Amino acid sequence: MFKKEVKIKILKDGPYLVSGGIPLYHKTIVPKGECYTYVNEKKFDEKNTYTLCRCGKSNKSPYCDGSHIGAGFKGDETASKDKYIERARVIEGPEIDLYDDNRCALAMFCHRDAGDAWELTEDSSSENNKEEAIIAAVECPSGRLTAKEKKGSFIEPEYKPAIDILNGPVSGISGAIAVKGNISLESSDGEEYEVRNRYTLCRCGNSDNKPFCDGTHIDIEYEEKCN
Repeated sequence: MFKKEVKIKILKDGPYLVSGGIPLYHKTIVPKGECYTYVNEKKFDEKNTYTLCRCGKSNKSPYCDGSHIGAGFKGDETASKDKYIERARVIEGPEIDLYDDNRCALAMFCHRDAGDAWELTEDSSSENNKEEAIIAAVECPSGRLTAKEKKGSFIEPEYKPAIDILNGPVSGISGAIAVKGNISLESSDGEEYEVRNRYTLCRCGNSDNKPFCDGTHIDIEYEEKCN
């Protein structure tokens, strides 16, 4: 049976072109104690191919409606194409290590009741702290954080290809596009970014690390338009 290629192609100064019938969801990040969790809002109608807004101006969010043209959107990609392992710094703990490439979408999943991912890693001699550090890392939608067993492999959740349109964790603020399940990402110049299990794309149009989200949507209080 023919297998559809799941892929995101960045169009120059335009939207993200999504192909391969990737399921699309709308989720809101909400507090749960000192942690955060998702509230599932909706699943969008399935389409084999669709375009997602990258400029933040669409009136039919999350889909592109051509507003980038009138807005004169410039979507120059500034993010490094170096591999994660080359970009990330390593925080060494007694039981696990934490890799951090600082590519943050401010989704806040790195915070747990017992502390944040970095603190928990440094104090991972406690079995509970080790488990919490791993959870804090694997739930990070941007893939900024990755836990690694001592003398072992990186710890990654198993995801089927899917895309989540995020709101929160700040009330009233529309967040990043969370991509999961090893979906390939092609630059507007035709080069491929490293395939990763988790990453977040900018949809407010103002990230300084395009195409990836850097949390600017919170600073500018970005709110999607869905007319």
